[in-house]
Amino acid sequence: MAQSGGASTRSAGGSSSSLPSSSSTLGTASSGRGSAAAARGKGARGQRRKKPRQTTIIVPTLSREWALWRSGAQRVAGVDEVGMACLAGPVVAAALVVRPYCRKIEGVRDSKMLSLQQRERLYGQILAKAAAVGVGAASVREINELNILRASHLAMQRALRRVQPLDHALIDGLEIRELDLGPHTAIVDGDALSYAIACASIVAKVTRDRLMHKLAERYPGYGWEHNVGYATLVHRLGLREHGITPFHRLGYITVRNVLLQPTTLDDLITQLDEAQLDEAELDDSLPGDEPVDAAQFHRAASLPVPA
Repeated sequence: MAQSGGASTRSAGGSSSSLPSSSSTLGTASSGRGSAAAARGKGARGQRRKKPRQTTIIVPTLSREWALWRSGAQRVAGVDEVGMACLAGPVVAAALVVRPYCRKIEGVRDSKMLSLQQRERLYGQILAKAAAVGVGAASVREINELNILRASHLAMQRALRRVQPLDHALIDGLEIRELDLGPHTAIVDGDALSYAIACASIVAKVTRDRLMHKLAERYPGYGWEHNVGYATLVHRLGLREHGITPFHRLGYITVRNVLLQPTTLDDLITQLDEAQLDEAELDDSLPGDEPVDAAQFHRAASLPVPA
C-alpha cells in the first residue's frame, strides 16, 4: 500500500555520474584545488555531518470505508481500545460511526501519534461530524478475572452495542472469535490505516485520560494526572511508597511485586475491602449498553452540541 506524505519519498534516478578530466592542464588545476580542499578537510576530520532522520507519517485513509459504502453498507463503524498496557484503571473502547462518503478531518491520526493538545482539539471535531459514537469499558475487576485481552474485547462489544443498528465494523487488531461482534473486519494496525478506527482511537483515548485525571484527584501520589496509569517511574515509585489502590491491576507483575512486599494482615484486609467498594462504585459509573447518538454523547461529555 502506498504511503502518503513526502518524508520518506526518494527522488527519481538514484545514480549519479561524474565528468572525466579532458587534459593534463585541467588535471593540474584540479590537483591544486584538491590539495586546498584536503587541507581544509583536515581540521574537520571526524566531524561528519549527521543526515537528518526521515520520519514516515502514515495517514489513515477512507479506502476501506468507501469499499463498504459502495457495497451497500451505510452504517460503518471504526472500533479501537486504549489502556492495554496500563498498571491501573479500566480498559476503554470506542465505536464511532462515520457518515457515508464523508470528508476526513485534517490531522486525524492514530491517537498514539498525537499530543494531548492535538487529541483534545480533534475530539470535539470528531464528535461533531460522527453519525453515532459509543464508549464501552471493562473494569479492573473484569481485567483481573478475564485477563486484559478478553477484557478489551468485552469493552469493544459494549461500545458496539451503543451504536446499533450497524452494517459493518472495522476493528483494530487481530480477529476476535470468543465474542459475537456482528459483521466486522479485523485490521492489524488499523488505527494507523483506517480513518474510522483512528477517530475511534482518539475518542477512546481522550475519554480514558479524563477518567484517570479524575481518579488522580482521589488517589494522589501515582502521577495519574500525567501518566494516566502507565508504568512510568513516578507511578512505580508511588506504588512502593503508597501501596496499591483498588484500581490497580493485580495480574500485572509490577503490581504483584508490591503485593509480595511485607505487610500486616490488617493492612491487606483493609486494602481488599476498599477495592471491593470502589470497584462497585466504578461499575455504576461505567457506560451501559443503551444506544447513543453523537448529540447524546456530547451532552454526557459536557460538550456543546453542534448545530
